[in-house]
Amino acid sequence: MTTQPARAVVIGGGIGGLAAAAALHQRGWAVTVLERAPSLEPVGAAISLAPNALRALDVLGIGDEIRDLAAWQGDGGLRTPGGRWLSHSSAEAAATLADPGDRTRPARVTVTAAVPAGTARGAVGAEELEAELVVGADGVHSRVRRALFPGHPGAVYAGFTTWRMLIPLPGAEFASHETWGRGRIWGTHPLKDGRVYAYAAATVPAGAHAPDDERAELLRRYGDWHHPVPAVLAATRPEDVLRHDVHHLAQLLPAYHLGRTVLLGDAAHAMPPTLGQGGNQAVEDAVVLAHHATDLPAYTADRLPRTTAIARKAVRVARLNMAGGRAVTAVRNAVLTALSATGPALFLRGFDGIANWRPPYASGRQPAGQR
Repeated sequence: MTTQPARAVVIGGGIGGLAAAAALHQRGWAVTVLERAPSLEPVGAAISLAPNALRALDVLGIGDEIRDLAAWQGDGGLRTPGGRWLSHSSAEAAATLADPGDRTRPARVTVTAAVPAGTARGAVGAEELEAELVVGADGVHSRVRRALFPGHPGAVYAGFTTWRMLIPLPGAEFASHETWGRGRIWGTHPLKDGRVYAYAAATVPAGAHAPDDERAELLRRYGDWHHPVPAVLAATRPEDVLRHDVHHLAQLLPAYHLGRTVLLGDAAHAMPPTLGQGGNQAVEDAVVLAHHATDLPAYTADRLPRTTAIARKAVRVARLNMAGGRAVTAVRNAVLTALSATGPALFLRGFDGIANWRPPYASGRQPAGQR
């Protein structure tokens, strides 16, 4: 008699949901992914994948393929709006900090219910899907999280909004950088194919929008900043700009599972993007979940302390880089300059315990007790 594989339903087809589906499938689960978007299309933004996420992708067998696409190959750092460098860092220093000798490098469906018993209803038309595992990977405003923990207040506004754009800028030469102003930041990162990924953030009231268009808003806020910011804005069309308010989970969840339903990524631990770890932690979640898929309390015990610490650090960094007071900004810049003078390795120590994470098992190798 043929034994049927255990079934999993993954709600959400973002980076965390798809990574979880791949990891579970690799472990022998029959996986259904539910995504309300009619197709998976580029959205005009990029993602930074740190060594910790790349190691998780190694488990899925695609780490090297992603490394080959890595855009950041050289130096970068933090600058002031006038162009002065506050600190320098390098790909080599970051890789060494992540793990000496490691070859990784930084790289830049509507569901009406998900109940603890492990049932997703209303996911595909009138069809009801049942599974031994339901994975809520449905983002910062997760409906699965709300069903599991109805008393939780959910995501709250982090105090700032973001703009993102991905545009062609052939021939442009500049170092990858992030620029910190007063209550405003800007980042510009050249990609391999001649395009540039740029982003900005500013402290504004929640729900605010430009009176004309978001490109015009960026020109007003950043048009007089250092090169290449004006060049990037000159090459940007209004329709190239994405704007989203930032929300995060200020109140922690008591667990990342209830019964046979589990949360991962932003659904579990939405954090400000100031450490670039949101997507990275979702990929980690996916691999660890596959490892603990038959023992969800172990998944919570593994992931909750780590993601909580990283989310809290992201909030602290957001307070630092979005500081708006003149005196606070001056002190911040002086400290960053002093840290940079001691060398990039010391400045990068803020990523200790983040970038050097390793998955619970390696690609192609089952953990003891689950062979």
